[in-house]
Amino acid sequence: MHVYTILVVDDEEDMRNLVEMYLLNSGYRCLQAENGKEAISMVETHEVDLILLDIMMPGMDGFSVCEKIRDNWEIPVIFVSAKGEEWDMVKGLKLGGDDYIVKPFNPGELVARVEAVLRRTGKLSLKEEDLNQVRFGKISLNLQSRTVLVEGTPINLTLKEFELLLFLMRHKSQALSREQLLENVWSGEYGGSLRTVDTHIKTLRMKLSAADYIQTVWGIGYKIEEKK
Repeated sequence: MHVYTILVVDDEEDMRNLVEMYLLNSGYRCLQAENGKEAISMVETHEVDLILLDIMMPGMDGFSVCEKIRDNWEIPVIFVSAKGEEWDMVKGLKLGGDDYIVKPFNPGELVARVEAVLRRTGKLSLKEEDLNQVRFGKISLNLQSRTVLVEGTPINLTLKEFELLLFLMRHKSQALSREQLLENVWSGEYGGSLRTVDTHIKTLRMKLSAADYIQTVWGIGYKIEEKK
């Protein structure tokens, strides 16, 4: 299976690392560039399937980078910027951007947007369902439609319940601390607490019913693993 390479372009190292963490957890390969000039150099020397592009960078801003990309390559571009004004979004899309995400963003939304653009631009084959389907035991998650099936029967999860279950399934058999779950699923959102994790685990267990593979790891947190 082809592993898609995403170029993350942002002048803030913490933001680049955060985005890379989300993408790596979703099965992508990542490259980083801290400015527009470096981004162009990376595209010239590496095979890049999609670019996540910040706008406000010193030297060559994101709009200029997008124009340069469009003049020379057919690579999908998603703007990821704190500039959330409608004018900026319209300008980015008119310059050839394929999508526009405003910071701060939800990690699940970021991955879903990447997958949607890859599919829409023909980069993601319809036959490569493994990028859109995550399965564990009786549970099947569809990342594109954000649906959950248990033995073929749909169950209704909230956005955070879906993301929590997805993260557990992608790290099956790994003991994950409450702090890890809070950081990766809630991403530092205001109001998040360790108690929030416990509450969502409790509701997940009830909704999964017979397919509840979530186990408590005493003194650490939780893991998902088939019971022996």
